[in-house]
Amino acid sequence: MDAQGQSQGQPWDTEAADRAVAVLKAVADPSRYRLLWALSGQELPVSALAELLGAHVAATSQHLAKLRAAGLVVPRREGTRIYYRAADVRGLLDEAALVARAAAGAAVPGAPAEPAAAAAQEQTVTARGTRARAVRRRPATEH
Repeated sequence: MDAQGQSQGQPWDTEAADRAVAVLKAVADPSRYRLLWALSGQELPVSALAELLGAHVAATSQHLAKLRAAGLVVPRREGTRIYYRAADVRGLLDEAALVARAAAGAAVPGAPAEPAAAAAQEQTVTARGTRARAVRRRPATEH
């Protein structure tokens, strides 16, 4: 990047950078990242999302409000229930996992390349959105 904020011939766009930073800040919280991950595959009500997080509905609603303000989730009301779905965020989540894996590999020379999401405990939600179960993946071993 040069002194005028240009990279590879493209001018610096302050507004676009501010929007990108707002998105990254919204995703920077582990609970919000987990919410986005769960919502990237299905639409779920707030109660199921709260159960997934192991948090109160009010706290989950606050996280969802921040994600909605960043344009990352879309609500839908059905009677008294509110359902959420993720905007097109799968690429963002995949890129974050790739960067985390690269950073982990750079931090520990010779460490196996395991995605951060696979090394950590993952949560899945049933199709009805009523139960959450933990799934652990074991790292591959070299023989």
